[in-house]
Amino acid sequence: MVTINVTREMDAGLDQVWNIVSDVDNDPAYWQDLHSVKNVRREGNTVERVATVGFRKSRSQQAVVLDPKKSVKILLTEGPMKGTRVLSLNESSYGKTQVNVVWDVEMSGIPSFMRGAVVKRITKGAEDALNRISKAI
Repeated sequence: MVTINVTREMDAGLDQVWNIVSDVDNDPAYWQDLHSVKNVRREGNTVERVATVGFRKSRSQQAVVLDPKKSVKILLTEGPMKGTRVLSLNESSYGKTQVNVVWDVEMSGIPSFMRGAVVKRITKGAEDALNRISKAI
């Protein structure tokens, strides 16, 4: 398993940040290697979807679980990577929100010689996503 952790404090309240990160249909606008999402089923705070991901535009089966104003957990169940991406929110000080992204993935669908580059790309993608979210506020 590979774990990647990226954190950023945003100059916005919890509600503002939550409104952006909980709009999971709009994830491709923020996450560079998430090309498209197609919802298969939505029930309560859970969305099952098929996504097109990565530079090879692979198919990924995902379940998205929203814990209002706390976290967005994505379970990667099929595709080049399996595991989770959890985006969590914490009020850090008045009017600011800390956003933490933790990837915990197995890269069995990615050739071993490419895994280092993929880790760097995921890390940069998470940093860029948090920058885009911050600018969208």
